[in-house]
Amino acid sequence: MQRMTNHLRTVLPRVVRLSLALGAVVVSMASIGNPPAAASTDCVANGCVRALQVAGLIDPIVSDFLLSNVAEANATPGTIGVVLELNSDGVVLDDAEFTVLARRLVDSVVPVTAWIGTGSVALGSSAELFLALDGSTMAPGSKIGEIDSQALPKDQFGDLVTDELQPLVDGTVGAERAVKLGAADRVAVSAGDHLVGLPGVETREVTDDKGQTRLQPKTLALVSKLDVWPRYLHTAASPPVAYLLLCIAVGLLLFEFFTAGIGVAGVVGAGSLVLAGYGLSVLPVRPWAVVLLGLSGLAYAVDVQAGVPRFWAGAGTVGWVVGTLWLFDGVSMPWTAIVVGIGGMALSMIAGMPAMVRSRFGTPTIGREWMIGQVGSAVGAIDPDGFIVVSGAQWRARTNRATPLADGEPARVVLIDGLTVEVEPLDGAAQDYRERRPRPDHAE
Repeated sequence: MQRMTNHLRTVLPRVVRLSLALGAVVVSMASIGNPPAAASTDCVANGCVRALQVAGLIDPIVSDFLLSNVAEANATPGTIGVVLELNSDGVVLDDAEFTVLARRLVDSVVPVTAWIGTGSVALGSSAELFLALDGSTMAPGSKIGEIDSQALPKDQFGDLVTDELQPLVDGTVGAERAVKLGAADRVAVSAGDHLVGLPGVETREVTDDKGQTRLQPKTLALVSKLDVWPRYLHTAASPPVAYLLLCIAVGLLLFEFFTAGIGVAGVVGAGSLVLAGYGLSVLPVRPWAVVLLGLSGLAYAVDVQAGVPRFWAGAGTVGWVVGTLWLFDGVSMPWTAIVVGIGGMALSMIAGMPAMVRSRFGTPTIGREWMIGQVGSAVGAIDPDGFIVVSGAQWRARTNRATPLADGEPARVVLIDGLTVEVEPLDGAAQDYRERRPRPDHAE
């Protein structure tokens, strides 16, 4: 336990500083919006439609993306419509933010419609947004529904889920049934079919290979999607990714905790922790479950330090399972992510990490007794842990009885403990270890 405490004093401040630095980068990345595509000359001259790809949960990043593009569309001459290519499992904005988003889309001077493509869905509050937009369509093979309760205020948007639309509460419906119920305006096989039905869109007749004639839009369509960094953050805010990032962070930071220095594992672990923290801050989580996962990681650490899985490894596994199953409130997580997260943590913490610690701290000291009595110099301050260079090699060092050493100060090795050497200053040591040092020949 003392060794674990000493490691904590040395490694934790570095991990915290690294996490804060990475957090600052993430904050700056989050502030990077997707600048709307500049309207081309053709758009201004002949008119255009802006298509916005919306995939995954609608979170603050997606909301900002939609609001900025709709504002740009309203300010760009020649823009005749905005289409949301919708494939969303729900909304993780609070009710006030969601209301602002829906209000801006509904009140847009340039009409905003939505299209759900083949294989795509609009579930929960995303389905509400679809219902609130006039002229929205669905493709065969798409689904809409699972509206638990209306999040948008009825005094502004009316009763979006009428008695006729109760099937959308009980489950999901496909495109044809959605049209019959009045949830969708019509069936549109493709995004092009959706465009040809919009007011102001110019069309032309084309004949396919089977000799059938259909309409094709002539109006230019400008497709916009999230930029790279916002897209990464949006991905991190999905339930399975945020959870697995947390698993990776806990595993790698514990691994780094029981190894020397801050290496690749520490950097990746700190980065994963920052991204997981961002994702969990956006998603609806149960705070007690997050705390339980953190405590489970500490429980694992106790038996990892001991090198033998015992009570605390079992307690950590139980806590991790409970915290995982009850982590998210109102959004679902795939069972594959749950199995990988629980199984990976249990396997690494019960089998892999203890074996690594036994191997590391069980390193024999035979062959290094020559270091006792040798003088080296501190690399940075040693108070009480740090590093020292002895005979050209760097070792993890711990001061004898917490006698601090300044950077570059000479120190004498008095004890070998695994891969750690215990050192004391040349003068004023708190304890005399002279009986352990080799005596000069003339002293005999």
